[in-house]
Amino acid sequence: MKRLLKLAPFALLLPTLATASTVWRGDFETGNTSQWDREQTVSSSRLLVVSSPAREGRYALKTTVRQGDNPINASGNRNELLYLDREKAGSEFFYKWSTLFPKSFPRSPKWQIFTQWHHDGNGGSPPLEFYVVDDQLRLRVGGANGKIIWRAPLQREQWNDFVLHVKWSPDPKAGFVELYHNGKVVVPLTKIATQYSGQLNYLKLGLYRDASIAPEGVVFHDGFVQATRLEDVMPAPVVATPEPQPQPQPAPESPPVDGSSDEGDPPPEESDPIAQQPSDPVPGTGGLVPGDATLAGTGVPPASCGASSTGGTPLLVAAGMALAALLGRRKAATAPAHARRTHSQRR
Repeated sequence: MKRLLKLAPFALLLPTLATASTVWRGDFETGNTSQWDREQTVSSSRLLVVSSPAREGRYALKTTVRQGDNPINASGNRNELLYLDREKAGSEFFYKWSTLFPKSFPRSPKWQIFTQWHHDGNGGSPPLEFYVVDDQLRLRVGGANGKIIWRAPLQREQWNDFVLHVKWSPDPKAGFVELYHNGKVVVPLTKIATQYSGQLNYLKLGLYRDASIAPEGVVFHDGFVQATRLEDVMPAPVVATPEPQPQPQPAPESPPVDGSSDEGDPPPEESDPIAQQPSDPVPGTGGLVPGDATLAGTGVPPASCGASSTGGTPLLVAAGMALAALLGRRKAATAPAHARRTHSQRR
C-alpha cells in the first residue's frame, strides 16, 4: 500500500506527459539564447536578444551579418543559432516561428538563408532551407539540385509567420512538407524526401549568405516552437461576433377614418422590399429596384400624377358614398309629401 502511495504522484503526471505536444521552445523568452544548443558567431553582438521589435512575448532575436563574418571558416558569411534535435526518419513535427526583414535588408541576386535544417554531413546544401534571392522568399527541399516548392515577394517591415509541417524521411514516398504563411496554406501537403540517406537534420536560425554581399544584413526572429499538433503552433482564429443592431420600430397606425375594424384584413408583410431600399435613391431608379414585384401589374399611377397610391382611391370611394347618402336622404324626405298628395287626390 505504501508503495502505491509513493507511485501515485507519478501516475497523475502520466496523462499530462502523454498529451503534451510542445516538444521544444526557442522563443527567447528567457531573455537570452540559452534555449539553443550552440552559436556560430563572430561576436555576441551579432546574435542579440532584444525587446523590440517582438512578434510575441517580450523578446526576439536580432541577427546581424557583415561582410567577412565567417566564424567556422566555411563558405559564405554567417551568424546562426543551432538546435541539435537530429530527428529520426519517420518523425513528424510542426515548427512555428516568425521572421521580420527591416527596411535596410539588402537586395541581392545572391542567396541569403534565414532558416535551415542542415544535415549531419560537412558539405553540400541543406535538405530544407528558407532563403531570399532578389527580394523573393523561397523554400527549397532537396539541396542544390532540389525543388523550390514555394516563392513569395519579400515584404519589409512586417512579420512573416511560418508554420512548417514536416515528416522527416529520405524516402520521397514517405516524407512530406506542408507550409502555412501568415495563417494560410501556401504549400499543401507535398510528398518529397526531406532527409539525405543515412543522415539526420538539425535546425539553424539566423542569417547565412553569399560572401560577395557587401551591405550589412539584419533580420529578426521570434516565437520558435516545435510541437506535434497544429493547434499548439497555430490556434484557430477568433471569429468576432457582430453586435446586435437595434430593429426599427413601426410607426403607430392612424385609426380608420370610417370607424371600421381591421380585424378581417390580411396580416402585414414581414418585410417590405420598398421600405428596405436605401434612403438615397439609386441613380435612374427613383429609389426603387427595377422590376419590383410589389408595384408591377397593379395599375398604380406614378406618384407625380397628384394622387398617391394609398390615398387617392379611398377619397373617391368616400365621395361616392357621401353622394349616395345625400340622395338617399332627399328621397326619404320627398316620399311623405308624395304620399300626402296621392291621398288627397283619392279623397
